[in-house]
Amino acid sequence: MLELKKKIILASASPRRQELLRQIGIDFEVRTSSVDEIFDRSISPERNAVRLAELKAFEVANDFDDAFIIGADTIVVINDEILGKPANDEDAFMILKKLSGTEHRVFTGFAIVDKPSNKYISDYEETVVKFRELDDDEILSYIKSKSPNDKAGAYGIQDDFGSVFVERINGCFYNVVGFPISKFYITLKNFQKEIELWIEK
Repeated sequence: MLELKKKIILASASPRRQELLRQIGIDFEVRTSSVDEIFDRSISPERNAVRLAELKAFEVANDFDDAFIIGADTIVVINDEILGKPANDEDAFMILKKLSGTEHRVFTGFAIVDKPSNKYISDYEETVVKFRELDDDEILSYIKSKSPNDKAGAYGIQDDFGSVFVERINGCFYNVVGFPISKFYITLKNFQKEIELWIEK
């Protein structure tokens, strides 16, 4: 596994991202960002995801002198409409009705900021997800579980019940969970090498 030379700070309270980092043996500290997840309608969904990830990472980076700070943001898109986290139960119902029987795209942007250099790298992953047709009773039952509340697109593919909404996916499964762990791992590995070479110069 990757031998990290710096402390890792995760600028996210997401339990899914924390679990995925632990899964690949990364020790980290959580420092939640206060960046508002406001979308810029003038840029693409993937650029929105990356931009928010960068903002979160840089905000938290201000509190550290020597660390790698990780920011991330997940966006669900259907017919060019960005679907964020539901504002309430009614919003969650409308979102899930839109996703029912259709394909949507999931973008997760991530950013890694190095302190003290302030050098950074960012990227994103895209996955296409197809939902089966959902009954209203299924949607309402899922909403009662409160699981949709903190998730982009109002569902979690890893949930006990949310998982049965998904008919198929094309792309990285972990991206839909909220963090493209394989692409992130490779990016972090290469970024650490770049920082080491830059310091040696």
